[in-house]
Amino acid sequence: MDNEFRSENIRNIAVIAHVDHGKTTLVDFMLKQSHTFRDNEAEMQQTTILDSNPLERERGITILAKNTAIYYKGYKINIVDTPGHADFSGEVERTLNMVDGALLIIDAQEGPMPQTKFVLKKALELNLKIIVVINKIDKKLADIQKTVEATNDLFLDLATHHDHLEFPIFYAIGREGKAAKNLEDVASSQSLEVILDEIISFIPAPATEIGAFQMLASALDYDLHKGKHAIGRIKRGTVKKGQSLVLINSLGQKIPGKAENIRVSHGLKKIEVDEAFEGDIIDIAGFPKVSIGDTIADPSNPESLPRISVEEPTIKIALTSNTSPMAGREGKFSNSRQILERLEKELETNISLRLEKEGDKMVVSGRGELHLSILVETLRREGYEFQLEKPQVITKTVDGKVMEPVETAMIDIPDEFLGVITSEMGRRKGEMVDMHSEGNGNTRFVYKIPSKNLFGIRNDLLTNTKGTAVINIEFFDYEPLSPAIPKLRNGVLIASESGSALKYGLNNAQGRGITFVEPGTHVYEGMIIGENSKQDDIEINVTKEKKQTNMRASTSDVHLGALTPATVMSLEECIDFLEEDELLEVTPQNLRLRKKYLTHLERVRQNRN
Repeated sequence: MDNEFRSENIRNIAVIAHVDHGKTTLVDFMLKQSHTFRDNEAEMQQTTILDSNPLERERGITILAKNTAIYYKGYKINIVDTPGHADFSGEVERTLNMVDGALLIIDAQEGPMPQTKFVLKKALELNLKIIVVINKIDKKLADIQKTVEATNDLFLDLATHHDHLEFPIFYAIGREGKAAKNLEDVASSQSLEVILDEIISFIPAPATEIGAFQMLASALDYDLHKGKHAIGRIKRGTVKKGQSLVLINSLGQKIPGKAENIRVSHGLKKIEVDEAFEGDIIDIAGFPKVSIGDTIADPSNPESLPRISVEEPTIKIALTSNTSPMAGREGKFSNSRQILERLEKELETNISLRLEKEGDKMVVSGRGELHLSILVETLRREGYEFQLEKPQVITKTVDGKVMEPVETAMIDIPDEFLGVITSEMGRRKGEMVDMHSEGNGNTRFVYKIPSKNLFGIRNDLLTNTKGTAVINIEFFDYEPLSPAIPKLRNGVLIASESGSALKYGLNNAQGRGITFVEPGTHVYEGMIIGENSKQDDIEINVTKEKKQTNMRASTSDVHLGALTPATVMSLEECIDFLEEDELLEVTPQNLRLRKKYLTHLERVRQNRN
């Protein structure tokens, strides 16, 4: 294979879409149909090949932007698969800096969604050429004509130049790997080649300049042998292995180094090359202090490129080292120094993230709940244990006024649950912007609502609609701070004694509400073991055994056989559950809710203050 592709034979594209609209599946088939893999390679049998992160496979979403390359009809097509969730906007923004065009994938049933709009807006701001693919046209409730009309409306709304309104549309069944320019031809199609042909003819070759080497570091990678790798598109010139270069960081400092290793993508593999040319996306090692947004350039003309700008975070959460009676038993890394070092390392690649130290707290700020919960779950799987406080929104002061983030919430719901939505959003002070019937027994609501009032909404709506609600949330703007809403959640059941939870004690607790622990679970004083059916908190001894007597009654133990299984909450549900006076203890093995002050006396004193 010839790796010396010049810019005119290179196409750099991103694949952008809303969550679960099928972009990763389409890339799978492009890789396979372009014969990027040999027929006997394992990837030919896999699906969602690019989602290599275990969390991505479990959740069925793309979190980290990946780049791959296929070779088709004498062209090299660099493809970057981007996250579809607005919480990972930093990933999207740095990715789009590397490409000249994008495939916009839209589900034929759902149509353009909030994240579709978010990512397309970013792409058009960079004047990328867009190819639209209406995917999943085989869905039972697909409304293709309506989706095309909504897509046209979206472009009209976002376009800032008449060129933005010129985009080809293709129709596809992604899971079967076939597409066509005309809807009636999809059934007889055998492949995605029409889209690959359009990429070559419609997406421009990368714009390059003649001169000394220059590249913006848009992503980072790491391996034990070569250390840190910078990934980016060569803006100008060529680079050879061993060539002397300089790194220009955010302070404008010029740090000398050299291209110790240069790699380009081929399928999912990275292959070493001796030379790379303008327009190509490369992976270069030799700069241990490189950060995203830095420029790597030839020392003869060390000019820096514009740094990547990322939208400010809207949600923050405080982490501290674990102080519960179970501290240090379940995690490999539990002291604050270890946690801080790991978070500082995360900042190098997670450019939407911010980190501040406030006394013994490490305050992490991100683009949304999902962004932060993915970070927490990643740390947990790596062996870290720590405590989390209730998330807070990030306010800012503009012209002397305190402003808070406001979101647009789009909710699709079966008509039988209309009352649930209006009631729940009313409690949360949401302002209805739009409501219309989808014509298939579903209704779509659009609300404008302060971010702080959305905590816990997914869990509440899914519970009250039997799992049928589809909720999509997008950042809208900053508006003047609104009054806090009353507590939406009931009180909690608090363990009054430490020990093992027993069936008799849990049975008593279930008379007061729902429980979160099974018999045999070790509990400690101040740990939250359930949710009360009323507004106040109750202390209860779940380690209590039934008193032994000589008296026998035929019905004495009957009621103990009906213990309801414990309610098990996910990480996001636990975070949403928290109130100001509570913490979430996170370890590799367990999630435990607890009060900040564990003893009854401490809580009484705190309430008096």
